[in-house]
Amino acid sequence: MPVHEESVPEESVRVESVRGGRRSYDAVIVGGGHNGLVAAAYLARAGRSVLVLERLATTGGAAVSTRPFAGVDARLSRYSYLISLLPRKIVRDLGLDFRVRGRTISSYTPVERDGRPTGLLVGGGERRTREAFARLTGSDREYEAWQRFYDMTGRVAQRVFPTLTEPLPTRDALRARVDDEGAWRALFEEPIGVAIEERFTDDLVRGVVLTDALIGTFADAHDPALSQNRCFLYHVIGGGTGAWDVPVGGMGALTDALATAARNAGAVLATGHEAVRIETDGRAAEVTYRTADAEGVVAARHVLVNASPQELAALIGDEPPTPAEGAQLKVNMLLTRLPALRDTSVDPRDAFAGTFHIAEGYEQLAIAHAEAAAGTLPAAPPSEIYCHSLTDPTILGPGLVEQGFQTLTLFGLHTPARLFAHDNDSVREELLKSTLAQLDAHLAEPITDCLATDADGRPCIEAKTPLDLEHGLRLPGGNIFHRELSWPYAQDGTGRWGVETRHPNVLLCGAGAVRGGGVSGVPGHNAAMAVLEDQGAAVAGRDPSP
Repeated sequence: MPVHEESVPEESVRVESVRGGRRSYDAVIVGGGHNGLVAAAYLARAGRSVLVLERLATTGGAAVSTRPFAGVDARLSRYSYLISLLPRKIVRDLGLDFRVRGRTISSYTPVERDGRPTGLLVGGGERRTREAFARLTGSDREYEAWQRFYDMTGRVAQRVFPTLTEPLPTRDALRARVDDEGAWRALFEEPIGVAIEERFTDDLVRGVVLTDALIGTFADAHDPALSQNRCFLYHVIGGGTGAWDVPVGGMGALTDALATAARNAGAVLATGHEAVRIETDGRAAEVTYRTADAEGVVAARHVLVNASPQELAALIGDEPPTPAEGAQLKVNMLLTRLPALRDTSVDPRDAFAGTFHIAEGYEQLAIAHAEAAAGTLPAAPPSEIYCHSLTDPTILGPGLVEQGFQTLTLFGLHTPARLFAHDNDSVREELLKSTLAQLDAHLAEPITDCLATDADGRPCIEAKTPLDLEHGLRLPGGNIFHRELSWPYAQDGTGRWGVETRHPNVLLCGAGAVRGGGVSGVPGHNAAMAVLEDQGAAVAGRDPSP
């Protein structure tokens, strides 16, 4: 199946130039992704002069909407696609014209048992969910364990999430705030597989729980490094509830709103301007940038880098850290209709409205990880799908809505970048084919029969591997979090806000900061707070160091 990849930027971002303008700013922000825009808006609203240097033609980074299929009026969230970790505080503080919608269905996981298609539908009310568990497992035990487990994670979320926009707590302070030794042990100290196996017995239920620990993270349930636990934690604390919501208008609606807020506050957003070098003595800095036809230099008191730690090291002339490996497949599809399911007890509009889990039983996930770790593509690649347009049809043109068109977003797991190194294109095709085959196993018709076609007659489907993300977005190793996720507490060298570097006036405001990862704006907020604290201390004649 051909994979058509045409990028048509949708954001109407005004291209600005710093040539001929001011030559010095209070803050220069390298990178116009959502975190950089959050920092720019906060600082500009505080009266600071701000310049954002973005190498691409549009702002937004990985949080953008595009029309990827030629001649088709569908505006898709191309990379990032759901919202959970964005604090309402940031939306309120910046006066953003941005909304999200909740999903009435949490998830549907199809499976074949005793020779018949069935599945687990979570959502649609307590009674419906309880009945779905009982129908799958034969009793109420798993449902009651599910309730206890997510009551526990909900309490942790309420206590941990507000700390993300505060100075970093110590480990002991966060532990005291959680105030639940059982929860602390399960989430922060023991591999998440221990907690899952202690609480649940059904393989499918165990797998559904585990998936939140594996999104963009290549790890086993019992990995002693606990990278899976950190991933799980960030997936269950968002908003103090763990809910994952749909951005109205697509992910680009958020970054458009952030760009507008920053610009209205006085920030200069210079697209097509690539930062190539940062020089600093710790008090003042100069940033050299390059455009298509020139090179220039601007001075700044602070430089905020909304890019990976590897990119920061290259700009500053430091030894780069080892990149963390990405391990996901992102697929965007446009359908003429939702496919019928083999499990006829579930309406496809319910099954695809939440997260549709594919080949994500607990044992299946373990096998897929072992196969990928051994250097081969998983025979049954695990993935999950959801349909944005069921919750928010505004991303489709009126004509497509009238005809019943729908989008599907697929996120594949356990596909580390190393598997694509020898031939990215052919391995992408092979993986896409086998991933869709796993989906087809639960459908009453092939998904390819439901694909729309673009103006050139090509199927409306595109796939992105970790290497595609590395090439297009400069994500080292294609890692969507820039590096392994961090614990949300202070450790040696993390600084007061978790954005500090060894240079006092150079801050990391991208996903690679402590408490970064996901579409949150948290590193941007925290870097802006660090700048304002530093400048306030300087005005007062105090030492700004923590």
